[in-house]
Amino acid sequence: MKTFLLLSLLLSSLNALDAFTSSSVCQKCHPVIYNEYYHSQHRKASIFSDPIHKAVWDKHPYKKKGMYKCAKCHTPNDKVILSKLEKHEKALPVKNKGQLEGVSCVSCHNIKSIEKHARSNTNVITSNKHTLYSARESEKNNSDKKYKMQKSLFGFVTKKSGSPYHDIDFTNELFYNGNVCMGCHSHKENAHKLQVCTSKITAHPNSEKENCITCHMPKIPGSFTTLRDTKTHRFHGFSGVSHKASMLRQYIKLTYEKKPQGFDVIIYNSANHPLLLHPLRVGMLKVSIKRSNKNIALDPVKFIRIIGKDKHPAPPWVATEVLKDTQIQAKEHRVIHFNTDLEPNDELIVTLGDYLVNPKMAKKLGLNKPQFTAFRIFKEEHFNVK
Repeated sequence: MKTFLLLSLLLSSLNALDAFTSSSVCQKCHPVIYNEYYHSQHRKASIFSDPIHKAVWDKHPYKKKGMYKCAKCHTPNDKVILSKLEKHEKALPVKNKGQLEGVSCVSCHNIKSIEKHARSNTNVITSNKHTLYSARESEKNNSDKKYKMQKSLFGFVTKKSGSPYHDIDFTNELFYNGNVCMGCHSHKENAHKLQVCTSKITAHPNSEKENCITCHMPKIPGSFTTLRDTKTHRFHGFSGVSHKASMLRQYIKLTYEKKPQGFDVIIYNSANHPLLLHPLRVGMLKVSIKRSNKNIALDPVKFIRIIGKDKHPAPPWVATEVLKDTQIQAKEHRVIHFNTDLEPNDELIVTLGDYLVNPKMAKKLGLNKPQFTAFRIFKEEHFNVK
């Protein structure tokens, strides 16, 4: 009886066209994935969970106008705000379940297609709320996977397939080539037709072998469902430089080369987008030499993108031009020369990292805590000089 009631509740939740489906519903069958998701930036995307997003929103002119247009990507679960925005009515965030969960499981697994626009792309959500999209190579032609229980070995062994709570459509190409992420993570253009942020994926398009999913959601040990043991699953913590950076270090290579005068440090970014995408972040290369009992710290090198107006830095909603862009681009070999000569038996320490928020902007935004202003190591290499 209890099982029947639970099933009824879950089915009614997924079938309610206007209701918010909490990811805690998914936790019943996907506990490992839910735990990863719970600690991700997707769940923490709203102003109530992301201090950086809130700090920027507090200064945004749309706040005074009462129009939280960030909801499209930051809180797509909040149907009330989205509905009001469509009607051009005032809509400000209120602490509700849709806001507190940011981007939910259903938010992504309901994406049917992506509409491309100059200002920003739009996720087209399926009208069939009982079917979720997913990817599985062995069932790529199956658009209507339903729950089945099959008994074998004289009825002693039961095999289960599909989900008792929703149907699955495995035919959506977006979930294989990673373009499902491009509704929110492609680009954002302001009213002055300046792309304030962009992933530049168009220069190195996603493919089924190399895309957002294969890099940021790699396969790791652990079953994706309690219904059967799948051995591996896609990581749903969404690895990045600020969360589980260890999963992405393989895409960065640090080497050095001695020169007649000084030496070069070479950074290779094998990813299909710039190393850092968030407009507030600042990358930094720190190089030091251990020589006998001395530690020689060389001048650090910054990687930064600054937007502005009239040749002065300006907020994203005011900016009309890119003043400076030294960020490491996709597939780039960045060579940085240092004039200091290396000696045999030196230990060369090369550290690549970033600041979550540009220290200058952090002060203006009131983000003065170490979690925002501390230097974070992305990758470090030690070389013994011969």
